[in-house]
Amino acid sequence: MRGEYKTPGGKLVGVDVVVDAGGNPVSCAIDGDFFVLGEDDAAHVMLADIGRALIGGNPLAPVFRAYPTVQLVGVDGVAISTAFKRALRQGTNGSSNETGRSISANVGALDVSDILTSNNDAFHQRCRKRWSLLRPVVVRDIARNPAEQMDVDDRWGRQVASGKRSATLRFWRWGGPAVVVGRFQSIASEVNVETARREGFDVVRRSTGGGAMFVEPGKAITYSLYATKGFVKGLSVDESFRLCDQWLLDALRGLGIDAFFSGTNDVSCAQGKIAGAAQRYFSPENGGPGALLHHVTMAYDIDQEKMARILKTSSEKMRDKSVKSAVKRVAPLKRQTQMGFEALCAYLETQVELSYN
Repeated sequence: MRGEYKTPGGKLVGVDVVVDAGGNPVSCAIDGDFFVLGEDDAAHVMLADIGRALIGGNPLAPVFRAYPTVQLVGVDGVAISTAFKRALRQGTNGSSNETGRSISANVGALDVSDILTSNNDAFHQRCRKRWSLLRPVVVRDIARNPAEQMDVDDRWGRQVASGKRSATLRFWRWGGPAVVVGRFQSIASEVNVETARREGFDVVRRSTGGGAMFVEPGKAITYSLYATKGFVKGLSVDESFRLCDQWLLDALRGLGIDAFFSGTNDVSCAQGKIAGAAQRYFSPENGGPGALLHHVTMAYDIDQEKMARILKTSSEKMRDKSVKSAVKRVAPLKRQTQMGFEALCAYLETQVELSYN
């Protein structure tokens, strides 16, 4: 049985529960488009311990306290418990008066004051100053198949973590169409797998959290930033996302697009979502500094009918959205600029270097 809960202003969490003949829960699995920052091994163990606590009817607070190096972003114990309870009610979404609450800023949600702070001139200037000190090497990479792209992201991140690679910003070239699911998502809950394969899409999993990405060559622009962990030192999760994408915000505004930061990890405009980002940290290796991996995908163009066939979008996920369609929420750049795909890619690559000169 499955239950889901979308935290207002945050992320979706789902809980699949297995019960015995008497209806008693015996195991459960937690998934969703949330982020988990911290030590990789500890993150997976913590989620397993949360599942055991739910099955045992125990409070979740002690589990969170036992993992001080791991931070859930976009969900919290209330959200997970709510999804679990909904699963036990035969997977329904609960009664209409079960509204939950917005989570606090330290786990990734934004209230009105956060939005104003993260989009004012003083904040942007602080981001530009720190970005100008990073000066990443810009790489226009060759086309790679989706699985290889996932491997490169992991390998280059670890190279920065060990001190073997300097800060780098890599523009991806997709060698084939793909659905890329987040690290903690359930593929069965997010993707019509048979439809995807029949239409030539690879289904791959990336090493960061967040939601599913629908990409086709020539229609999606993706880049990854690999930087030392010191680049985001002293910043909140929301601030770290905005710092990494400040150059993009400036570049889009240079095209006359009134872009702004929204949610924890998105860049949007009045027409909808332009880009979605995800992050993870790599622990220091061989005396290195540790690393941040931050990657972003933007829709230049999109086949809305195909996307709707391949991706699943639960009603719970759209509950706090003003537009009740994942497809309609996307604002492809082709509709907002006269630039062709290759010209736009070249423009963005140039703007990265201009942003720190």
